Amino acid sequence: MSAVPKLVSTRMPEKMSTSRSELDDLLDSQFLAHVSLVVDGEPVIIPTLFARDGDRILIHGSTGSGWLRALAAGAPACVAVTEVGGIVVARSAFESSIVYRSAVLFGVFTTAEDQVPALAVLTDHVLPGRTAEVRPSTGKELAATMALQMPIDQWSLRTSDAWPDDPPEDIAGDTWAGVVRFGPPPVTIHPDPNLRPGIPVPPSVTELSTTDH
Repeated sequence: MSAVPKLVSTRMPEKMSTSRSELDDLLDSQFLAHVSLVVDGEPVIIPTLFARDGDRILIHGSTGSGWLRALAAGAPACVAVTEVGGIVVARSAFESSIVYRSAVLFGVFTTAEDQVPALAVLTDHVLPGRTAEVRPSTGKELAATMALQMPIDQWSLRTSDAWPDDPPEDIAGDTWAGVVRFGPPPVTIHPDPNLRPGIPVPPSVTELSTTDH
């Protein structure tokens, strides 16, 4: 891992991790990232689908997208990925916090040379096996889409999962404290009203309602 920018917070070093396997685990568990960059002198931040593919992260979008073209042209980027796992309910507002895993990655995107495989990785990251269930993308669709890649080189990872750290005088009081953990909500599957009768729900979708996350 290369050095990260000095602006990255070094407070509470006990929450920081240099484990690449922990980073990969977080990236593999999420599919929404926020990509920030400067376009025409103005800072922008864009929520977008992403996927980790080995030692690179992938994003995609329209070839007509100004922010995507700026990234492809070499604009420095910052990518943030966060998982919120619950709320640490302390005896004071000051000590209250959240359970989270958060990564910030830095680098420069380039156009992925393997456009079709890269787009398949992105699709299957959201719904594993989905590319085998749908028709291949048309030439027109591929021409309108651009996949970018950024090496996983500079990054910062922070995690927080602990009980409230209340001072003794608060612990001696009458205020409740604990941790509220978020779990996966029930998954319900609703077919398109225009779906023809007899078309089964594909495995990539039914898996969402049967897998423990």
